[in-house]
Amino acid sequence: MKYLFIACFLTLLFFNTVNAQETERWDKEVSAKPNSNQQWFKDAKFGMFIHWGLFAEAGGTWNGKNYYGISEWMMNRGKIPAADYAALAKKFNPTQFSAKEWAQLAKDAGMKYMVITAKHHEGFAMFDSKVSDFNIVKATPYHQDPMKPLAQAVRNAGLKFGFYYSQFLDWHEPDGGGNKWDFNETKKDYQAYYHTKSIPQIKELLTNYGPLGLIWFDMPGGLSKDETQSLINDVRKIQPGCLISSRVGNGLGDFKDYGDGEIPATVSTTGAWEALFTHNDSWGYSKFDYNFKTPKEIIRLLTTVSSKGGNLILNVGPDSSGRMPAYSVKYLRQAGKWLKINGEAIYGTTAGFINPQPWGLTTAKPHKLYLHVFERPKNGFILVPGLQQIKKAYLLANKQQLAFIKTTGGISIKLPYLTDDYNTVIALDLIDKPLTPDPNAPVTVSDQYTSNALDAINAHPFGKTKIKSITYSHYFGDWKHVPCVIEMTTPQDSAVFHANITEPGDYKVTLEYACAPAQAKQEGVMSLNEKEYQFETLPISDYESHKPLLFIKQTIAITTIKKAGLYQLNIRPLHSGTELFKLKTIWLEPIN
Repeated sequence: MKYLFIACFLTLLFFNTVNAQETERWDKEVSAKPNSNQQWFKDAKFGMFIHWGLFAEAGGTWNGKNYYGISEWMMNRGKIPAADYAALAKKFNPTQFSAKEWAQLAKDAGMKYMVITAKHHEGFAMFDSKVSDFNIVKATPYHQDPMKPLAQAVRNAGLKFGFYYSQFLDWHEPDGGGNKWDFNETKKDYQAYYHTKSIPQIKELLTNYGPLGLIWFDMPGGLSKDETQSLINDVRKIQPGCLISSRVGNGLGDFKDYGDGEIPATVSTTGAWEALFTHNDSWGYSKFDYNFKTPKEIIRLLTTVSSKGGNLILNVGPDSSGRMPAYSVKYLRQAGKWLKINGEAIYGTTAGFINPQPWGLTTAKPHKLYLHVFERPKNGFILVPGLQQIKKAYLLANKQQLAFIKTTGGISIKLPYLTDDYNTVIALDLIDKPLTPDPNAPVTVSDQYTSNALDAINAHPFGKTKIKSITYSHYFGDWKHVPCVIEMTTPQDSAVFHANITEPGDYKVTLEYACAPAQAKQEGVMSLNEKEYQFETLPISDYESHKPLLFIKQTIAITTIKKAGLYQLNIRPLHSGTELFKLKTIWLEPIN
C-alpha cells in the first residue's frame, strides 16, 4: 500500500505547461457510472463547508490594505511573495478551536456532513503532514493537528466527514500551479510537484484520519482523463466508501459541483449534485465582511436547492483563533430549529414534480408531496396545478389537517395561516403516482400575489434566441449566476412564455433586463392578449464577468385580461440590430 501512490504516479504523464484557463475553471461534469455509496449523500441535503488556513490570520488585510471579496485569494491578488506570506504561520495560533463545538454547531444547524480545507491554494497544510514542514504542527506556535479531533468529533456527532484539497494550485511551491509572480512558469516541473507534495499529502489524508465520507478536490489541471481516472482508482483502494467531487477534473467524480454560488436553472432528477454557497461574501475569514445570510435566506436557499434535487453545502470561515463568526453560529442554529420541525420535507427528498409557483416550491418522496409556501395568497387558497387526487393535506409543523377541493387543472388547499415567516410546509399524502416535472408547463399568474414572475428559464426560444446563465461578480470571487434570454437580434428571434392566468383583471407588465449603452435605444415589441406593446430599451451597463451586472425594471404596459385561461406572451426585437437586451424576468403585477 505504501507504494500505491508512487506506482500511480509513474503511470501519470503531466503536462509541463498548463492552459491558464483550465486551472481557473470549474469542472461540473461527473462520471455517468453511478456510485453505490451515493445514497447517503443524496439524502443528506445539507452540509457544512469550512475554509480555514493562513488566510484567516490575515483576514483579508495586507500591509494596511483591505482586499474586498474572497479573502483566501488575497495572496494571489496582492502578488504577495511566498516567503512573506509564509510568515503568517508564526502568528497563527488557534487556541480557541474546539472540535466538539464545531461538530455540535453543524449538528445543531441540521447539517449531515462537513468538509474542511486540508490545503488551499496558499499551499499550507492544516494537518500534521510529514511531506512538507509548511503545516500547522511544525510552522505555527499551535503545534497541534486540529484535523484529528475534528474528524472524530464530527463522526461522534453522527455526521460524515471529508477533506478539501487543492490538488494543482499551490502558490507556496516553486513547482506548484498558479504562482507566476515568484516563480518562472517555464521552469516549473509539475511532475515533481505532484510526486513530492500533492499525491503524498492526499495519501496522508486518506490513511491517517479514519473513514472519510468524501474528498473534495478543486481547481483541476495537468491531468488527462485517463490519468485522473487512475488517481481515482487508487483513492478507492484506500477509501472504498469515499465519494469524490467533480472538481477532480475531466468529467469524473461521483457527484457534480456547480460553480461557486450557482444553482442549476432547471430541475435535475438524475445523479448526485451539490450547490455551494458561503454564508457571507468571502469563503475564508474576512475582518470586514458582515454580509451574512439571514435564517430566512438560508432556509429558502436550502429549499430552492432541494426542490431541484440537489444538496446545499454552506461555508463558514473561522478566524485565526479558531472561533466561528458569531452571526454564523446564531443564524445556523436558527435554521436548524426550523429543520427540526420541517426536516421531513428536506432530508431524503427528491425534486418536486410541480414547477415553481407564486406561493413557493415543492419537494417529494414516494406518495408524498411537500409544498414550501413562501407567500400566502390573499384568499388563502394554495393552487397546486397538475394534481387530481390526494388523500390528506396537513401542516407539517403541527399536523393540522387542511381542507382541499378539486378545481380545474389541479387541487386548491385552504391555508388559514403561516406557521412561520421562513417557509410554511404543507404535506400531501398522494393517491396519484408521482409525476415527472414538466419544464413546459405554463407558469401560474394570479391576482392573489403582489407580483408574478416569468423567469428566463420559463421562456421558449425561437430563431437564434438562447437561454444562458450569465456569470458575474460583485466583489472578487463573489460569483453570481443569473439565467437570461440572450441573442435576440432580429424580428425572427423571440422568446415565448406560457402563462395560466387564473383571474381576470388589469396587470402591469414590467421587464427586468440588462442592456449595454451601445445596444440601447433599440425597439422591441411584446405581444399579449391579442395586442402588441412597443418599447425602447434603456442603457444600463456593459457586461464584464468581474464586475456587477446591473438590471433595470422597465414597465412597458398595463393589459386587461378579460377571462382566466392560458395565454402566450411573446417578446422580440422590432427591427434587426444588435442584441436587444439580456432579459432576466417579466413581472406581471395585478392592479387591485
